[in-house]
Amino acid sequence: MRKMTNWNPNMKTAAFVLSILMTMLLSGIVSGQQKPTTTGYAPVNGLKMYYEIHGSGEPVVLLHGAFMAIPGDWNDWVAELSKTRKVIAVEMQGHGRTADIKRDLTYENLADDVAGLLDYLKIQSADIVGYSLGGGVAMQCAIRHPEKVRKVVSISAVVRRDGWVKEANDFWPTFTWELFKGTPMEAEYKRLNPAPDKFPDFVNHVKAAALRPYDFGADKFKATKAPMFFIHGDADGVRLDHIAEMYRLKGGELHGDMRPHSASRLAILPDTTHVTLMNRRQTIVPMVNDFLDAKPSKK
Repeated sequence: MRKMTNWNPNMKTAAFVLSILMTMLLSGIVSGQQKPTTTGYAPVNGLKMYYEIHGSGEPVVLLHGAFMAIPGDWNDWVAELSKTRKVIAVEMQGHGRTADIKRDLTYENLADDVAGLLDYLKIQSADIVGYSLGGGVAMQCAIRHPEKVRKVVSISAVVRRDGWVKEANDFWPTFTWELFKGTPMEAEYKRLNPAPDKFPDFVNHVKAAALRPYDFGADKFKATKAPMFFIHGDADGVRLDHIAEMYRLKGGELHGDMRPHSASRLAILPDTTHVTLMNRRQTIVPMVNDFLDAKPSKK
């Protein structure tokens, strides 16, 4: 096999864009979508926040990744999870059918929006499953609104910006909205969003969020009460030592046969990247269901 000795930023950009498009194609934007039982717009924090409800049972909130929406990340997941749960799929600020507003895209702001949505729906507490951007928001929900969060599933997310590998952070300064010009992603945004002509502004807003330093705080994260399930790929762009750090802060790294172990969990899938994680639904969903169904162990 030829060595990738000439791997340069332009190649990285092309690979990134291609991977995003493949995610969209494989996740159900082109194919059919799961029909919700309820849809609506929640007035929270200046937003008209779009949401869908599927199925019945214990509530679980799904939070998509950056640039994406419900069809792009969650279509097949909703079909599986809603067999036994009330699935509340959300489109966050600027994404999908939720219009952007003049407010920074921060994990804190987005977590407050999720809490506001639960209040609007009169749901006292829920499990929260988030991917990438959504995973960070899910963890911030546990920090800022502990009474509303039962359990968290964080898929390929970090608690500090330096949790990503260097090449992931180095990508953003050279990123431009034109990379998505003429792609299915732009077409999907224009199809769904109330401001279809604002696609460049939306992409630049997400870019500004990605460039902004952030740190949830180790002490605050450790103090969260909600058990967390960290799900990663072995090549998903998150530093392995950062994955270990997050799990350690939630009680991991001990010998579970010798003493009671944490209610939090960790899974690292082999030969799996940031994007292809979302295509491993058949592997991940049973693990998520098992985690969400688990009762607290007696210690």
